[in-house]
Amino acid sequence: MLKISENHFYTGQNSSLFNAESAKKIRKFHCQIDGYKPTPLVSLPMLAEKLGVKSILVKDESHRFGLNAFKVLGGSYALGSLLAEYIDIDITEIDLKTVSSKLDKPLVFSTATAGNHGTGVAWAAREMGQRAVVYMPKGSSPVSVERIRGLGAECIVTDINYDDTVRLANKTAEENGWILVQDTAWKGYEKIPTWIAQGYMTMADEAIEQAAEMSEGMPTHVILQAGVGSMAGGVLGYLADKLGADNFETIIAEPVAADCIYRSGTSAQGEIVNVTGELNSIMAGLACGEPNPVTWQILKDCSNYFASVDDNVTATGMRVLGNPLQDDPRVISGESGAITLGVLYKLCSDPSNHDLLEKLGLDQDSVVLVFSSEGDTNPNRYRDIVWDAKY
Repeated sequence: MLKISENHFYTGQNSSLFNAESAKKIRKFHCQIDGYKPTPLVSLPMLAEKLGVKSILVKDESHRFGLNAFKVLGGSYALGSLLAEYIDIDITEIDLKTVSSKLDKPLVFSTATAGNHGTGVAWAAREMGQRAVVYMPKGSSPVSVERIRGLGAECIVTDINYDDTVRLANKTAEENGWILVQDTAWKGYEKIPTWIAQGYMTMADEAIEQAAEMSEGMPTHVILQAGVGSMAGGVLGYLADKLGADNFETIIAEPVAADCIYRSGTSAQGEIVNVTGELNSIMAGLACGEPNPVTWQILKDCSNYFASVDDNVTATGMRVLGNPLQDDPRVISGESGAITLGVLYKLCSDPSNHDLLEKLGLDQDSVVLVFSSEGDTNPNRYRDIVWDAKY
Protein backbone atom coordinates (compact mmCIF):
# COMPACT_ATOMS: atom_id res chain seq x y z
CA MET A 1 0.00 0.00 0.00
CA LEU A 2 1.19 3.48 -0.89
CA LYS A 3 -1.02 6.44 0.07
CA ILE A 4 0.09 9.93 -0.97
CA SER A 5 -1.81 13.11 -0.10
CA GLU A 6 -1.08 16.70 -1.04
CA ASN A 7 -0.20 19.15 1.73
CA HIS A 8 -2.85 21.87 1.58
CA PHE A 9 -1.13 23.87 4.32
CA TYR A 10 2.01 24.61 2.29
CA THR A 11 3.29 28.19 2.61
CA GLY A 12 7.00 27.88 1.72
CA GLN A 13 7.84 29.83 4.88
CA ASN A 14 11.51 29.49 5.90
CA SER A 15 12.53 28.64 9.46
CA SER A 16 14.67 30.86 11.67
CA LEU A 17 16.06 27.77 13.44
CA PHE A 18 16.84 25.52 10.49
CA ASN A 19 18.76 27.29 7.73
CA ALA A 20 22.02 27.27 5.81
CA GLU A 21 23.75 29.76 8.10
CA SER A 22 23.12 27.65 11.20
CA ALA A 23 24.13 24.51 9.34
CA LYS A 24 27.61 25.87 8.61
CA LYS A 25 28.23 26.47 12.31
CA ILE A 26 26.95 23.01 13.22
CA ARG A 27 28.99 21.28 10.54
CA LYS A 28 32.09 23.05 11.85
CA PHE A 29 31.37 21.43 15.22
CA HIS A 30 31.08 17.99 13.62
CA CYS A 31 34.32 18.51 11.71
CA GLN A 32 36.33 18.52 14.94
CA ILE A 33 35.13 15.05 15.94
CA ASP A 34 37.70 12.33 15.23
CA GLY A 35 36.65 10.29 12.22
CA TYR A 36 34.41 12.93 10.66
CA LYS A 37 34.11 12.92 6.90
CA PRO A 38 31.15 13.50 4.59
CA THR A 39 29.21 10.35 3.77
CA PRO A 40 28.94 9.43 0.07
CA LEU A 41 26.35 10.90 -2.26
CA VAL A 42 25.99 8.33 -5.04
CA SER A 43 24.20 8.52 -8.36
CA LEU A 44 22.17 5.60 -9.77
CA PRO A 45 21.97 6.38 -13.51
CA MET A 46 20.76 2.97 -14.64
CA LEU A 47 17.94 2.90 -12.09
CA ALA A 48 17.04 6.47 -13.03
CA GLU A 49 16.73 5.44 -16.67
CA LYS A 50 14.59 2.45 -15.74
CA LEU A 51 12.25 4.60 -13.62
CA GLY A 52 12.01 7.40 -16.18
CA VAL A 53 13.72 10.19 -14.24
CA LYS A 54 16.89 12.15 -15.01
CA SER A 55 18.87 11.23 -11.88
CA ILE A 56 18.61 9.49 -8.53
CA LEU A 57 21.01 10.69 -5.83
CA VAL A 58 21.34 8.64 -2.63
CA LYS A 59 23.02 10.00 0.51
CA ASP A 60 24.48 6.84 2.08
CA GLU A 61 24.55 7.26 5.87
CA SER A 62 25.82 3.73 6.52
CA HIS A 63 29.31 5.31 6.57
CA ARG A 64 28.67 7.81 9.39
CA PHE A 65 31.40 7.56 12.07
CA GLY A 66 31.40 3.77 11.70
CA LEU A 67 27.97 3.64 13.37
CA ASN A 68 25.95 2.67 10.29
CA ALA A 69 23.40 5.49 10.70
CA PHE A 70 22.97 9.27 10.67
CA LYS A 71 21.56 9.74 14.17
CA VAL A 72 24.90 10.50 15.82
CA LEU A 73 24.88 13.89 14.09
CA GLY A 74 22.00 15.05 16.28
CA GLY A 75 23.08 13.38 19.50
CA SER A 76 26.66 14.63 19.31
CA TYR A 77 25.64 18.23 18.63
CA ALA A 78 23.14 18.18 21.50
CA LEU A 79 25.69 16.74 23.93
CA GLY A 80 28.33 19.20 22.79
CA SER A 81 25.89 22.09 23.25
CA LEU A 82 24.86 20.84 26.70
CA LEU A 83 28.47 20.49 27.84
CA ALA A 84 29.36 23.93 26.48
CA GLU A 85 26.40 25.39 28.33
CA TYR A 86 27.33 23.51 31.53
CA ILE A 87 30.90 24.86 31.62
CA ASP A 88 29.74 28.25 30.30
CA ILE A 89 31.59 28.51 26.99
CA ASP A 90 30.40 28.96 23.43
CA ILE A 91 29.92 25.77 21.41
CA THR A 92 32.59 27.01 18.98
CA GLU A 93 35.15 26.97 21.81
CA ILE A 94 34.55 23.47 23.13
CA ASP A 95 37.31 20.87 22.85
CA LEU A 96 35.70 17.45 22.93
CA LYS A 97 38.98 15.74 23.81
CA THR A 98 39.46 17.72 27.03
CA VAL A 99 35.95 18.74 28.08
CA SER A 100 35.63 15.90 30.62
CA SER A 101 38.61 17.27 32.55
CA LYS A 102 36.63 20.44 33.25
CA LEU A 103 33.95 18.51 35.18
CA ASP A 104 34.13 17.18 38.73
CA LYS A 105 32.39 14.01 37.57
CA PRO A 106 30.78 12.80 34.33
CA LEU A 107 27.28 13.97 33.48
CA VAL A 108 24.65 11.30 32.87
CA PHE A 109 22.64 11.61 29.65
CA SER A 110 19.43 9.61 29.30
CA THR A 111 17.32 8.91 26.24
CA ALA A 112 14.69 6.66 24.71
CA THR A 113 15.35 5.10 21.33
CA ALA A 114 14.30 2.55 18.76
CA GLY A 115 18.00 1.95 18.12
CA ASN A 116 20.01 4.47 16.11
CA HIS A 117 19.40 7.59 18.24
CA GLY A 118 20.44 5.73 21.38
CA THR A 119 23.53 4.42 19.62
CA GLY A 120 24.47 7.98 18.67
CA VAL A 121 23.95 9.30 22.21
CA ALA A 122 25.92 6.40 23.71
CA TRP A 123 28.78 6.92 21.26
CA ALA A 124 28.87 10.69 21.77
CA ALA A 125 28.78 10.29 25.57
CA ARG A 126 31.69 7.88 25.41
CA GLU A 127 33.70 10.12 23.09
CA MET A 128 33.17 13.08 25.42
CA GLY A 129 33.92 11.15 28.61
CA GLN A 130 30.33 11.14 29.90
CA ARG A 131 27.75 8.45 30.82
CA ALA A 132 24.60 7.37 28.98
CA VAL A 133 21.48 5.47 30.07
CA VAL A 134 19.35 4.31 27.14
CA TYR A 135 15.74 3.02 27.24
CA MET A 136 14.29 0.97 24.37
CA PRO A 137 10.66 -0.05 23.68
CA LYS A 138 9.42 -3.61 23.82
CA GLY A 139 10.31 -5.73 20.82
CA SER A 140 13.60 -3.91 20.27
CA SER A 141 16.30 -5.77 18.39
CA PRO A 142 18.80 -7.58 20.65
CA VAL A 143 21.46 -6.52 18.14
CA SER A 144 20.70 -2.86 18.86
CA VAL A 145 20.73 -3.46 22.60
CA GLU A 146 24.16 -5.09 22.48
CA ARG A 147 25.52 -2.40 20.17
CA ILE A 148 24.50 0.30 22.67
CA ARG A 149 25.92 -1.64 25.61
CA GLY A 150 29.12 -2.19 23.66
CA LEU A 151 29.55 1.60 23.56
CA GLY A 152 29.62 1.68 27.36
CA ALA A 153 26.04 2.76 27.99
CA GLU A 154 23.44 1.16 30.24
CA CYS A 155 20.57 -0.12 28.08
CA ILE A 156 17.13 -1.02 29.47
CA VAL A 157 14.41 -2.63 27.34
CA THR A 158 10.89 -1.75 28.52
CA ASP A 159 7.56 -3.55 28.04
CA ILE A 160 5.84 -0.49 26.49
CA ASN A 161 5.81 1.23 23.08
CA TYR A 162 8.20 3.94 21.92
CA ASP A 163 6.24 7.02 22.98
CA ASP A 164 5.55 5.62 26.44
CA THR A 165 9.25 4.72 26.71
CA VAL A 166 10.07 8.38 26.06
CA ARG A 167 7.84 9.33 28.98
CA LEU A 168 9.53 6.73 31.17
CA ALA A 169 13.01 7.99 30.24
CA ASN A 170 11.95 11.53 31.07
CA LYS A 171 10.48 10.53 34.44
CA THR A 172 13.57 8.52 35.41
CA ALA A 173 15.90 11.33 34.36
CA GLU A 174 14.00 13.82 36.52
CA GLU A 175 14.10 11.47 39.50
CA ASN A 176 17.84 10.86 39.19
CA GLY A 177 19.04 14.31 38.16
CA TRP A 178 20.10 13.11 34.71
CA ILE A 179 19.86 15.12 31.49
CA LEU A 180 17.29 13.86 28.99
CA VAL A 181 18.54 13.99 25.39
CA GLN A 182 15.40 13.25 23.38
CA ASP A 183 14.74 13.91 19.71
CA THR A 184 11.11 14.88 20.19
CA ALA A 185 9.69 17.86 22.04
CA TRP A 186 6.79 18.84 24.26
CA LYS A 187 5.77 21.96 26.17
CA GLY A 188 8.70 23.00 28.32
CA TYR A 189 11.13 20.67 26.53
CA GLU A 190 12.14 22.23 23.24
CA LYS A 191 15.77 23.34 23.43
CA ILE A 192 17.51 19.94 23.32
CA PRO A 193 15.22 18.48 20.60
CA THR A 194 15.93 21.61 18.55
CA TRP A 195 19.68 21.05 18.88
CA ILE A 196 19.26 17.42 17.82
CA ALA A 197 17.23 18.31 14.72
CA GLN A 198 19.72 21.07 13.87
CA GLY A 199 22.54 18.53 14.07
CA TYR A 200 20.97 16.61 11.18
CA MET A 201 21.47 19.61 8.89
CA THR A 202 25.13 18.62 8.48
CA MET A 203 23.92 15.70 6.37
CA ALA A 204 21.94 18.02 4.10
CA ASP A 205 24.75 20.56 3.86
CA GLU A 206 27.12 17.82 2.74
CA ALA A 207 24.61 16.55 0.18
CA ILE A 208 24.10 19.92 -1.50
CA GLU A 209 27.84 20.61 -1.53
CA GLN A 210 28.40 17.21 -3.15
CA ALA A 211 25.55 17.65 -5.64
CA ALA A 212 27.05 20.97 -6.74
CA GLU A 213 30.18 19.08 -7.82
CA MET A 214 28.24 16.47 -9.82
CA SER A 215 26.80 16.72 -13.31
CA GLU A 216 23.26 15.68 -12.33
CA GLY A 217 22.26 19.11 -11.03
CA MET A 218 20.37 20.27 -7.95
CA PRO A 219 17.43 18.15 -6.74
CA THR A 220 13.99 18.85 -8.12
CA HIS A 221 12.43 16.26 -5.79
CA VAL A 222 13.34 15.20 -2.26
CA ILE A 223 11.87 12.22 -0.42
CA LEU A 224 12.41 12.18 3.35
CA GLN A 225 11.49 9.60 5.96
CA ALA A 226 9.85 10.59 9.23
CA GLY A 227 9.48 9.09 12.67
CA VAL A 228 8.77 12.03 14.95
CA GLY A 229 9.91 14.26 12.07
CA SER A 230 13.14 15.64 13.55
CA MET A 231 15.43 14.59 10.72
CA ALA A 232 12.85 15.40 8.04
CA GLY A 233 12.22 18.83 9.54
CA GLY A 234 15.88 19.68 10.02
CA VAL A 235 16.85 18.61 6.52
CA LEU A 236 13.82 20.22 4.88
CA GLY A 237 14.37 23.49 6.76
CA TYR A 238 17.93 23.62 5.46
CA LEU A 239 16.95 22.76 1.88
CA ALA A 240 14.07 25.26 1.84
CA ASP A 241 16.50 28.01 2.86
CA LYS A 242 19.39 26.89 0.65
CA LEU A 243 17.47 26.08 -2.53
CA GLY A 244 14.21 27.96 -2.04
CA ALA A 245 11.15 26.01 -0.97
CA ASP A 246 9.37 26.59 -4.28
CA ASN A 247 12.25 25.13 -6.31
CA PHE A 248 11.74 21.45 -5.40
CA GLU A 249 8.97 19.06 -4.43
CA THR A 250 9.11 17.16 -1.14
CA ILE A 251 7.42 13.94 -0.07
CA ILE A 252 7.50 12.93 3.61
CA ALA A 253 7.13 9.15 3.99
CA GLU A 254 6.20 7.04 7.03
CA PRO A 255 5.11 3.49 7.92
CA VAL A 256 1.33 3.13 7.93
CA ALA A 257 1.46 1.71 11.47
CA ALA A 258 2.86 5.01 12.81
CA ASP A 259 1.85 7.64 10.25
CA CYS A 260 1.44 10.56 12.66
CA ILE A 261 2.93 13.09 10.21
CA TYR A 262 0.63 11.88 7.41
CA ARG A 263 -2.41 12.13 9.67
CA SER A 264 -1.39 15.55 10.93
CA GLY A 265 -0.85 16.77 7.39
CA THR A 266 -4.26 15.52 6.29
CA SER A 267 -6.14 16.74 9.39
CA ALA A 268 -8.79 19.44 9.18
CA GLN A 269 -6.62 22.31 10.39
CA GLY A 270 -3.14 20.84 10.13
CA GLU A 271 -3.10 20.15 13.85
CA ILE A 272 -0.81 17.51 15.36
CA VAL A 273 -2.41 14.06 15.42
CA ASN A 274 -0.90 11.31 17.57
CA VAL A 275 -1.04 7.61 16.72
CA THR A 276 -1.31 5.17 19.61
CA GLY A 277 -1.09 1.40 20.01
CA GLU A 278 1.61 -1.10 19.20
CA LEU A 279 3.14 0.86 16.27
CA ASN A 280 4.40 -2.40 14.77
CA SER A 281 6.61 -1.92 11.71
CA ILE A 282 9.89 -3.31 10.47
CA MET A 283 10.89 0.37 10.22
CA ALA A 284 11.69 0.50 13.95
CA GLY A 285 13.40 3.87 13.71
CA LEU A 286 10.25 5.38 12.19
CA ALA A 287 7.74 3.64 14.48
CA CYS A 288 6.90 6.80 16.44
CA GLY A 289 3.34 7.94 17.02
CA GLU A 290 3.76 11.53 18.20
CA PRO A 291 5.18 14.28 15.93
CA ASN A 292 7.91 16.60 17.18
CA PRO A 293 6.18 20.01 17.50
CA VAL A 294 9.51 21.81 16.93
CA THR A 295 9.85 20.42 13.41
CA TRP A 296 6.18 19.84 12.57
CA GLN A 297 5.77 23.49 11.63
CA ILE A 298 8.52 23.15 9.00
CA LEU A 299 6.95 20.01 7.56
CA LYS A 300 3.57 21.72 7.51
CA ASP A 301 4.96 24.85 5.81
CA CYS A 302 7.39 23.32 3.32
CA SER A 303 6.35 19.74 2.50
CA ASN A 304 4.37 19.21 -0.68
CA TYR A 305 3.10 15.68 -0.05
CA PHE A 306 2.74 13.18 2.78
CA ALA A 307 2.99 9.41 2.22
CA SER A 308 1.89 6.46 4.35
CA VAL A 309 3.27 3.08 3.24
CA ASP A 310 3.30 -0.61 4.10
CA ASP A 311 6.44 -2.40 5.20
CA ASN A 312 6.76 -4.04 1.78
CA VAL A 313 7.57 -0.63 0.26
CA THR A 314 10.76 -0.24 2.28
CA ALA A 315 11.57 -3.95 1.83
CA THR A 316 11.45 -3.37 -1.93
CA GLY A 317 13.71 -0.33 -1.52
CA MET A 318 16.23 -2.43 0.41
CA ARG A 319 16.31 -5.08 -2.32
CA VAL A 320 16.63 -2.56 -5.16
CA LEU A 321 19.46 -0.66 -3.47
CA GLY A 322 21.24 -3.86 -2.48
CA ASN A 323 21.01 -5.40 -5.96
CA PRO A 324 21.82 -2.57 -8.39
CA LEU A 325 21.51 -2.50 -12.15
CA GLN A 326 24.74 -2.97 -14.13
CA ASP A 327 27.29 -0.34 -13.07
CA ASP A 328 25.14 1.45 -10.46
CA PRO A 329 26.81 1.41 -7.03
CA ARG A 330 25.41 -0.86 -4.34
CA VAL A 331 23.89 0.77 -1.26
CA ILE A 332 23.27 -1.33 1.84
CA SER A 333 20.16 0.29 3.32
CA GLY A 334 18.23 -0.80 6.39
CA GLU A 335 14.50 -0.87 7.06
CA SER A 336 14.21 2.81 8.03
CA GLY A 337 16.73 3.89 5.41
CA ALA A 338 15.19 2.45 2.26
CA ILE A 339 11.60 3.70 2.56
CA THR A 340 12.43 6.73 0.40
CA LEU A 341 13.84 4.74 -2.51
CA GLY A 342 11.01 2.25 -2.05
CA VAL A 343 8.46 5.03 -2.45
CA LEU A 344 10.17 6.29 -5.62
CA TYR A 345 10.38 2.78 -7.08
CA LYS A 346 6.73 1.99 -6.36
CA LEU A 347 5.60 5.32 -7.79
CA CYS A 348 7.55 5.05 -11.03
CA SER A 349 7.25 1.32 -11.74
CA ASP A 350 3.47 0.99 -11.40
CA PRO A 351 1.69 2.11 -14.61
CA SER A 352 -1.46 2.91 -12.62
CA ASN A 353 0.39 5.84 -11.04
CA HIS A 354 0.59 7.78 -14.32
CA ASP A 355 -1.69 10.61 -13.18
CA LEU A 356 0.00 10.81 -9.79
CA LEU A 357 3.43 11.06 -11.41
CA GLU A 358 2.19 13.95 -13.52
CA LYS A 359 0.85 15.68 -10.43
CA LEU A 360 4.16 15.15 -8.63
CA GLY A 361 6.11 16.34 -11.66
CA LEU A 362 8.23 13.19 -11.70
CA ASP A 363 9.52 12.86 -15.27
CA GLN A 364 12.64 12.68 -17.40
CA ASP A 365 13.83 16.06 -16.09
CA SER A 366 13.61 15.12 -12.40
CA VAL A 367 16.62 14.88 -10.11
CA VAL A 368 15.50 12.93 -7.03
CA LEU A 369 17.42 13.14 -3.76
CA VAL A 370 16.86 10.48 -1.09
CA PHE A 371 18.60 9.79 2.21
CA SER A 372 19.46 6.21 3.08
CA SER A 373 19.53 7.01 6.77
CA GLU A 374 20.91 3.68 7.99
CA GLY A 375 22.72 0.59 6.80
CA ASP A 376 22.13 -2.98 7.95
CA THR A 377 21.85 -2.10 11.63
CA ASN A 378 20.04 -5.42 12.11
CA PRO A 379 22.06 -7.80 9.87
CA ASN A 380 19.81 -10.83 10.40
CA ARG A 381 16.68 -8.93 9.44
CA TYR A 382 18.50 -7.38 6.48
CA ARG A 383 19.26 -10.87 5.15
CA ASP A 384 15.71 -12.04 5.85
CA ILE A 385 14.45 -9.26 3.62
CA VAL A 386 17.11 -9.03 0.92
CA TRP A 387 18.02 -12.72 0.66
CA ASP A 388 14.80 -14.47 1.62
CA ALA A 389 12.25 -11.93 0.28
CA LYS A 390 10.49 -11.40 3.60
CA TYR A 391 7.82 -8.68 3.45
